[in-house]
Amino acid sequence: MIPLSTEQAIVFGTLLFALVLFIHGGLRYDIVSLLALFIVTVTGLVPWDQAFIGFANPAVVTVAAVLVISQGLSNAGLIDAIARVVERVSDRPSVHIASTTALVTALSALMNNVGALALLMPVSRRMARADGNAPAPYLLSLAFGSLLGGLITMIGTPPNLIIAMYRAEAIGATFTMFDFTPVGLGVALAGLVFILVAGWRLVPSRRGKASRKDLFRVTDYLAEVLIPQGSRVVGRTLQEVTEMSDVDVNLVWILQEGAQSPISDRRAVLQPGDLLAVRTSAVDLGLFLAEWGLDTGAESIGPTDQPIGRELVLMEATVQRGSPSIGKTFREIAAGSESEVHLIAVAAEGRASAERLKEIPLQAGDILLMRGTSSVLHEVLNPLGLLPLAERGLKIGEPRRIALAIGTFGSAILLAALSIIPVQVIFPMAAVAMVLMKLIPLREIYTSIDWPIIVLLGALIPVGHALETTGGAQLIANSLLGLEGYLPVTAILVLLLVATMLLSNVINNAATAVLMAPIALSLAGGIGVSADSFLMAIAVGASTPFLTPIGHQSNAMVMEPAGLRFGDYWRLGLPLSLIVIAVAIPLILIVWPL
Repeated sequence: MIPLSTEQAIVFGTLLFALVLFIHGGLRYDIVSLLALFIVTVTGLVPWDQAFIGFANPAVVTVAAVLVISQGLSNAGLIDAIARVVERVSDRPSVHIASTTALVTALSALMNNVGALALLMPVSRRMARADGNAPAPYLLSLAFGSLLGGLITMIGTPPNLIIAMYRAEAIGATFTMFDFTPVGLGVALAGLVFILVAGWRLVPSRRGKASRKDLFRVTDYLAEVLIPQGSRVVGRTLQEVTEMSDVDVNLVWILQEGAQSPISDRRAVLQPGDLLAVRTSAVDLGLFLAEWGLDTGAESIGPTDQPIGRELVLMEATVQRGSPSIGKTFREIAAGSESEVHLIAVAAEGRASAERLKEIPLQAGDILLMRGTSSVLHEVLNPLGLLPLAERGLKIGEPRRIALAIGTFGSAILLAALSIIPVQVIFPMAAVAMVLMKLIPLREIYTSIDWPIIVLLGALIPVGHALETTGGAQLIANSLLGLEGYLPVTAILVLLLVATMLLSNVINNAATAVLMAPIALSLAGGIGVSADSFLMAIAVGASTPFLTPIGHQSNAMVMEPAGLRFGDYWRLGLPLSLIVIAVAIPLILIVWPL
């Protein structure tokens, strides 16, 4: 047995203690990380004045900025528009799984993979329901696709950022945005092909639990839509718009400008200033407005002379029994309110579709789709006797926001790829730009950041440094070096990748990268080969935890909705892990030779 110094015994004991707590799951991983940091600090392995230096690390700042940018892309409506296109590609389950998994893989290369998964999970669940199938194969394929996509660029997943940071410290030059692409793209494509051809069929077809939003998903809203100058519907008839639309909407009537009552003549020609009544869901309403360049004909509660800001949300609320709003129209409710809230649509079962929104008497069980600031919406709920069902991050009819989001994010990607501005600077700049352009409300700046991940990174980086400064990393590297006389360097590289992959299945992937990167550097130095191949092996291994639900947030996010059990993951994850190893090692050796 190799003798340990006191400092090495403390740091290994701390890591073992943290590993046990990570696996047990009784404490959240950020709390466990702080406990590990406190131990190495109190015992003197990390100086007091450097205890929280990890929070100033470029990797931590970049991860936070990427999460904010992901929120901005979602708020702009870009993902909703893409998702709607995906839903129309086919009615076959295999094609639905292929399209969503391929899309999440592509998105995860350019944004946080957890964010990409969260955006497409509702789409996959909706497809599973439409196909009459269990959601498990759809959702687990989606989760694993998000992990594969994260391999492709430096910002796709935190381990890549961490590995780039360690390379900068070791040799003075960081990995750039697309240095991960040759290996990551090859591995992602191989894994994606396996999932789409055969892998999804290995997932048990379990039924998950319906989410709160699914329980209250309303598909029969009546909404009024205003036709502005320049809209694509101008000059067309109701029948033509119905036949040409890619969105599931039912056009009910038209109120022509200057007329007293609506008509339902499907041959009526639409003109600027006309009002259209449509029946559809909240999601499809937003897509319909964007598709044709329409505005909401929203009825307002409260003063209308206040400009509507960009920090708006849509909220679904139902009229409770005993509500003072029962029997009243929206016009009557608006007369006594001082808060600015806009009525977008009403789901009023059994009431005539020919009525204007503001003239429909409300009844218990009716559902209102309202727009306003989150705080104001919650203020009006109790006085009106309304019960909130869901608050949706939808932005209605604002294609300019999509262009702004794409332009901002694309510029940041380009500047980072050309190494004009360091990634840890350009992405916070892009996040601030999105805030200034009102793509991200002020209240969402910090709520969009996954703070437990930030704390984990900031706390474990000093612990990883302690592993290095005490000689612990060198000790592990020396143990692997002892195999050099018995195994070729390539075999040692394989062992390093497999060890990293196994560790990432039981602790957070960012933590795995922090702990294994110093070992990779020490090992490469001891053998006398380039550190790049060993660091790339760590990056791949840390980002591919396919065997358990606890190694990555993406895996954990789909567990309950898909109805999966702990032991279900390896059925698809084990063969996928073997494919990753088989593809990654040759690519690493070709692109980053020893």
